[in-house]
Amino acid sequence: MTGPPRTGKTTALLRAAEKLRARGYKLGGMISQEIRERGVRVGFEVRDYTSDKKGWLAHTHQPVGPRIGKYRVDLDSFDSIGPMSILNALKDADIVLIDEIGPMELFSQAFKEAVQEAINSSKPVLGTVHYRAKHHLVKQIKSRNDIDIIEVTQENRDRLPALIVDKIIKFNR
Repeated sequence: MTGPPRTGKTTALLRAAEKLRARGYKLGGMISQEIRERGVRVGFEVRDYTSDKKGWLAHTHQPVGPRIGKYRVDLDSFDSIGPMSILNALKDADIVLIDEIGPMELFSQAFKEAVQEAINSSKPVLGTVHYRAKHHLVKQIKSRNDIDIIEVTQENRDRLPALIVDKIIKFNR
């Protein structure tokens, strides 16, 4: 899935994941979510979907790391959770979740390699891709014939989880 910020990509992914889990599928991978303090976004957290282990992807108070706007990417924290959760899902899950393939995550070589391994695997990958990312890996993903890219909008976001579940079930037959 792709779409402008705050259209509900992660929410649609999580709702689809819960519907798939309710149907007996085992899911794994990583989720990125914004963290707010007193109503102000201060950073982004990465979470292993299976173990619920959490760490920072980027934060306004992160002292070192690549800068994206007012955030600095915490590569050590991210690399200890994000790429490993994808690789573990490739071994142990039926469906791999990758939220999000975006500029912050793409500073990590381990992440790029894990994503490449996931999209080249035989397992279905349910992920989100940053709307304006220009990285060659994003271009590769968007140009593949075996990947469906769905744009999330305010109008379709509530219908997408059911659509995604149907697509994945058809894929697994």
